[in-house]
Amino acid sequence: MLSKFMTSEKATLRIGDTVYELPVIIGSEGEKALDIRALRAQTGLITFDSGYMNTGSCASDITFLDGEKGILSYRGYSIEDLAEHCSFVEVAYLLVHGSLPTLTEQENFSEMLGRSALLHEDMVHFFDSYPSKSPPMAILSSMVNGLCSFYPEMLLNPLENLDMMTARLVSKVRTIAAFSYKKSMGHPLVYPRHDLSYCANFLNMMFNSPVAPYEINEDVVAALNKLLILHGDHEQNCSTSTVRLVGSARVNLYASISAGISALWGPLHGGANQAVMDMLEAIQREGGNYKKYIDKAKDPADPFRLVGFGHRVYKNHDPRARIIKEACDKVLASLRIADPLLDIAKELEEVALKDDYFVERHLYPNVDFYSGIIYRAIGIPANMFTVMFALGRLPGWIAHWKEMWDDPNGRIGRPRQLYVGPKARPFVPIEERVAGK
Repeated sequence: MLSKFMTSEKATLRIGDTVYELPVIIGSEGEKALDIRALRAQTGLITFDSGYMNTGSCASDITFLDGEKGILSYRGYSIEDLAEHCSFVEVAYLLVHGSLPTLTEQENFSEMLGRSALLHEDMVHFFDSYPSKSPPMAILSSMVNGLCSFYPEMLLNPLENLDMMTARLVSKVRTIAAFSYKKSMGHPLVYPRHDLSYCANFLNMMFNSPVAPYEINEDVVAALNKLLILHGDHEQNCSTSTVRLVGSARVNLYASISAGISALWGPLHGGANQAVMDMLEAIQREGGNYKKYIDKAKDPADPFRLVGFGHRVYKNHDPRARIIKEACDKVLASLRIADPLLDIAKELEEVALKDDYFVERHLYPNVDFYSGIIYRAIGIPANMFTVMFALGRLPGWIAHWKEMWDDPNGRIGRPRQLYVGPKARPFVPIEERVAGK
């Protein structure tokens, strides 16, 4: 993949009196990278880049992200166009296959999703073994890993069977997520229906009840569809990098996705929207005094930060936030929600968009801020927020695993380190040792 992006341009590195030339690679959107693959062999040195903020671990044709300009695209299509015109199923197909589906391809893919929606009944019994308060992400991770035991034929030639594996994962993870919620509530399971769209099916499995039939609200379905699309992929984030790193050892897709789910579970990654709700609840407990928290966020001596504002990558508006804010406003209006937490959130948003402190630092509300508000409005509890994130991110994980697996130049991931421990020291027999030495 890289050969056509190699250029004649070189960067020079001087170490003492020796000068080394480093090839420059230019991506399809103009990004430049120094090729340091031969650096250690030529110089004996490695690079040190904590957090990998300046390190490109792979070449990928799945997602383009420009944090300075606020641009996000999947396979060349802008996130704005995809969110406006596509279903989540279409975008899932795009991410995995590289092109938007034709009508026939979408019908075939949707049929595969429908046939794959049910869980093996032996797997359904697994839910009975989890304590009622088990974290949904723990259940999701272990259940996805367990899929390889029920579908071992998928392990023989993964790329040949990728369509079926993709359909099984995208469909069954939705069912696992809904079942885990129902089990945590002590409610009877609601099985998937063949006559509902992907998002409507999920909502029905979550909220339908023998005593209170769930009524499908198209504004809610549309908002959920947008949320899943916006979370579909986001370049080499922590969970996606985890899927690729684990998969580089030739681990099967199910286990690789399970590892990605575990990485997403972290509060610094997929748990941000849940943290937004925790912050809003804390403000509510103090009488809704959001101005106090605005002042705390602006105080350089105070470690407090407003959760859901700003982004590590985007130095401008998060393009996903603009899209989901419109959906958020529409859902709240459609449901006529009266929720003090949502009122506090809207007040925080209004202040941040006008306050010079936040504007100058580009600390705008991000996608995590709005997604938590929507999930709460439609009845999804906070402990399910990260599960929803995983449901949306799943096609991106599959696409990256496929790309990594299919790369003829791929190698097992093996970062280096800079050792800073003790130098070589003599061994001391146990009877002569002094504590701490």
